[in-house]
Amino acid sequence: MEEYDRIMSVNSRGVFNCYQSAAKQMVAQGRGGHIVGACSIAGVNGRRTTSAYGMAKFAVRGLTQTVAQELKPHNISVNAYAPGAVMTDLLIRASVPPDMPEEEVLPFLKKTVGLGDKIPFTQPEKIASVVSFLVSADASFINGQTIIADGGTVFN
Repeated sequence: MEEYDRIMSVNSRGVFNCYQSAAKQMVAQGRGGHIVGACSIAGVNGRRTTSAYGMAKFAVRGLTQTVAQELKPHNISVNAYAPGAVMTDLLIRASVPPDMPEEEVLPFLKKTVGLGDKIPFTQPEKIASVVSFLVSADASFINGQTIIADGGTVFN
């Protein structure tokens, strides 16, 4: 239960607090805007061994939809992005032995993280471009959505 509470606190309550703080400030300023939350493909499609994490990320999707409706009258859009496997230092540090040669990292991750060859890894810059789009004028007609950015592994 301690691990469950920690995961829910970081991945669900943390997003709730961020949405709430951003909304208060943005409503007070009266200029509209965009709020973007971090989801995951685990919040779109359940995966084995990730019950609490998946639950927290599914909560982010529901929260995003609800807050989008609440803030629409203030011209504030609320969306989330759901990345797949992103090649970050955190993923590598958490999953790979520190002395592993670089050429063995990707095969090791595909085998041990349970992603297999079907799920592609991407770089953080690809996900950043999705977030940049969601806060741009080009996304002005998108609200309450969770945008999947995983190379076509999961479909909504």
